[in-house]
Amino acid sequence: MNEETKTMTQETQNREEFIMLPTVDFSFKELMQNARVRQGMIAALLGVEPEEIEETILLPTILHTEYPDDKYGILDVKVILKNETQMDFEMQVTAVSYWTKRILFYLGKMYTDQLKAGESYDKLKKCIHVGILDFIHFPDDDRCYRKIIFCDKDTGKEYTDLLEIHVLELKKLPEKEQNESGIIRWMRFLGAKSRKEFEKMAKEDSYIDEAYEMLKHMSADEKKRLEYEARESGIIIRRCRLRGKKVEKKEGKKGKKKELQAL
Repeated sequence: MNEETKTMTQETQNREEFIMLPTVDFSFKELMQNARVRQGMIAALLGVEPEEIEETILLPTILHTEYPDDKYGILDVKVILKNETQMDFEMQVTAVSYWTKRILFYLGKMYTDQLKAGESYDKLKKCIHVGILDFIHFPDDDRCYRKIIFCDKDTGKEYTDLLEIHVLELKKLPEKEQNESGIIRWMRFLGAKSRKEFEKMAKEDSYIDEAYEMLKHMSADEKKRLEYEARESGIIIRRCRLRGKKVEKKEGKKGKKKELQAL
């Protein structure tokens, strides 16, 4: 086998082994176009059987602005359920200092956008923000999944269920699978890095199998692959810029400290 043939064979093998990762928001958004994938993931989040999620409809992801100078938000995926509950899904791979403020802004906008001028507050329905994070946001414990609600600080009693925040920290998943189910199994799928991992989970859950089949189909589509790789490159560039800013900030603080010591 000559070198040219070897190279071509390797390239073919690489193409066949390539699989898009759900942590890249391009592929996550594509996956959520599939009603069955949405049904399985939402059921796992809400702790119910998939059959109980009768209908999920995708909504526009640009949040409404009332005035020209209002800040608007662009969500990854926005879904409304049959009972009119709205859910916003955000895949975030880069840690940013303003993450908490950002999701509160999105959740607040999603809640208030339900009403038009003159409409009754009784029309307001439940809104849920789902943050899927490929970094550690809560460093003080090892809980990989949490649901945050409004409750009384002293008694812990729930005040209202109209607003919820679900935080999925993929980096906190245990290294080895531990007979997992529900949302933890979906987190394992979302954080997987190889075909072998995807295949194992697909055998255990028909909804995850649907998602894996979509990933394979998307990965074999040359146009979608180019879009995916462009988005993946953008994420890497953004991470590098953020690291650079952190280093500059750190060096700036050191410089100021030295100046003060010299005075």
